[in-house]
Amino acid sequence: MSTDRRFEPSGPLQGTYTPPADKSISHRAALFGAMSDEPVVIRNYLQSADTQSTLSALQSLGAGVEEDRAGSVLVRGVGLHAPLEATGGLLDVGNSGTLMRLLPGWLAGQPGRAWTLDGDESIRRRPVDRISEPLAAMGATVDAREGRFPPFTVNGAALAGIEYELPVASAQVKSCVLLAGMLADGSTTVVEAAPSRDHTERLLRRARVPFEAEKGRLTVSQVDEIELDEIVVPGDPSSAAFIVAAATLVAGSRVVVTGMGLNWTRTAFFRILERMKAVVVCELEEPGTESDTEPLGEIDVASGPLEGTEVDPAEVPLAIDELTLVALLGAFADGETVVTGAAELRLKESDRIAAVVGGLRGLGADIEETGDGFVVRGDGSPLRGGTIDSHGDHRLAMLGAVAGLASSEGVEVLGMDAAAVSYPGFEADLRALLAP
Repeated sequence: MSTDRRFEPSGPLQGTYTPPADKSISHRAALFGAMSDEPVVIRNYLQSADTQSTLSALQSLGAGVEEDRAGSVLVRGVGLHAPLEATGGLLDVGNSGTLMRLLPGWLAGQPGRAWTLDGDESIRRRPVDRISEPLAAMGATVDAREGRFPPFTVNGAALAGIEYELPVASAQVKSCVLLAGMLADGSTTVVEAAPSRDHTERLLRRARVPFEAEKGRLTVSQVDEIELDEIVVPGDPSSAAFIVAAATLVAGSRVVVTGMGLNWTRTAFFRILERMKAVVVCELEEPGTESDTEPLGEIDVASGPLEGTEVDPAEVPLAIDELTLVALLGAFADGETVVTGAAELRLKESDRIAAVVGGLRGLGADIEETGDGFVVRGDGSPLRGGTIDSHGDHRLAMLGAVAGLASSEGVEVLGMDAAAVSYPGFEADLRALLAP
């Protein structure tokens, strides 16, 4: 049942804040754990609807999962090549696009087996042709509704390695092909024109999989087994971005974010913030760094005036989940903020371009939609306020809450419960930082 919530203009946010565990890494850590021969302990695993969908799906495939109250998960894997449980043919991915696109890479390499993946109403609108095409080239088949939508069936096969050039930068599609490459005869190369999140590559290195990365060419070779030790999941920069945005916009705020992942492929939003002249102090990982670990650190952020900026297509893949926040910040900034090359936003949990433009316009923003982004014009004044519909999208729900705190008249968010998909404790964390 959808829950509506009103967020009134607030006093400053003050204090120290630790974001929830990283969603992208939690998904991948659990999946790698299930593919391992030995048990893998994952510390600080994210507790959310999306990541629980991953654990449930892996249990359906035969993996053992034990959770404790401290937030750790023990995954007893079945091995990379072990016959997976048939599960009656159905795997429920819930609202998780990451699970929907990564898991088929493993399933595709299971000859003679078939699974149907389905999810909620939002998932049924998200295309899967970007994974079905490379998997078909490797020898598997993916039968999707209308040729490109869930529910879809993955028919496993003996795979052969390929070279595949990504038509659009996508960490999920890249990861799917690399996972399938571990089960394919020979080597598999993914070519990406621009960098995207590299959590899968770091786990491949850590799991001692034959893997090479050079000038946008990522190559993985067939492997019999993977070896992993304990995985510690850092705080999620995409979740922290909403708290950081609130601290930037609400006058008198100062928040220190601790324990956050500083992986350079995840922190483009903070570089954009710096360009908008936000008061942000941090030491981010150097772009281009290759590693088998995830860096941790802190960010010190305070409120202050903002300037408009431009986000070009090359920046989009590394800031894709925070671009709606860039629109919100642009509405409060002085000058014009332009985002281009972000057509991928139309394929998220909602059409995020249309939803954020319509939502912010309803709150008083001067914003217009373009084919692959948006243009926002601000004069340094706060938004008026009003009502914004989350459209069942967790990031739009949290954006509406931040907008309400920084607005003149408050904002009612329709469907605030959507935030639980990635960040169930969002409202509690906000309240804890608001000065009494």
